Amino acid sequence: MADDPRGLDRISALADRRRIAVIALRGVIGGAVRTAELVRTLGQARRNRHVRAVVLEIDSPGGAASESEALYVAVRRVAAEKPVVAWIRSTGASGAYFAACGATRILAFPSALVGSIGVISVRPVAVEALRRVGAAVEVTKTGPFKDLGAPWREPTGADRARERALVDAIFHRFTQAVAGARGFDEADLARVTGGEVWLGSEAMALGLVDALCDHEDAALHEAQELAGLPHRRLVRMGGRRTVLQRLGVPGAGMGPPGPRWVAELEGWLSSPRVRM
Repeated sequence: MADDPRGLDRISALADRRRIAVIALRGVIGGAVRTAELVRTLGQARRNRHVRAVVLEIDSPGGAASESEALYVAVRRVAAEKPVVAWIRSTGASGAYFAACGATRILAFPSALVGSIGVISVRPVAVEALRRVGAAVEVTKTGPFKDLGAPWREPTGADRARERALVDAIFHRFTQAVAGARGFDEADLARVTGGEVWLGSEAMALGLVDALCDHEDAALHEAQELAGLPHRRLVRMGGRRTVLQRLGVPGAGMGPPGPRWVAELEGWLSSPRVRM
């Protein structure tokens, strides 16, 4: 055995504790994606000396703005120390693409939906409905913007200007992350920040992804190459998925019905979906 190079190689591979971590970003950020837990998992991957590269598997329409940026920052921190390959396997839109911009490389399934680079603020206005049922809301507040976005009153011009300023400020942070990650100038950025989504193949032509990838093995191979690993050993990090989650049952693993369920439903309903 000692004279058999293949045997020595096998022993060496088994003894090698270096790993590629696979971390999933699946669902709406702020809905099924529990941001604090995912940030913790990314931090564990960054600190674990045996983890030499990370594959971030993405299937998400985005979600809450601040939570999306928190994920971007966490991914970028990992990428500052070891290679991170973001693989958009189905949908990588809005905040999910924001998170992917923190990675070393972005790959996409050829027919994945990529992009939706933009910010949206939506609120109902229930003034007429309240009037019809004879209801009213009395408000005591400390400043003119304390109930900004409240559904019980029509927005004023000042309200609209303040909300516009908030949306624009968040949009600027998003687009600057995209420009920095993709090396875009102002003209390049203008072409991709209208809120559209593209197929992975189109996104590659636009410079939003580095390459197409039709299988997890290809994403792992990319991570292996970037990390210079002779063997491909992987570890899946994050919470263990239940049987219902693996079967794709809606709401599985999200706990009792609540705000997270509403966020998950709204997120997917507002995301373009292509069906056959």
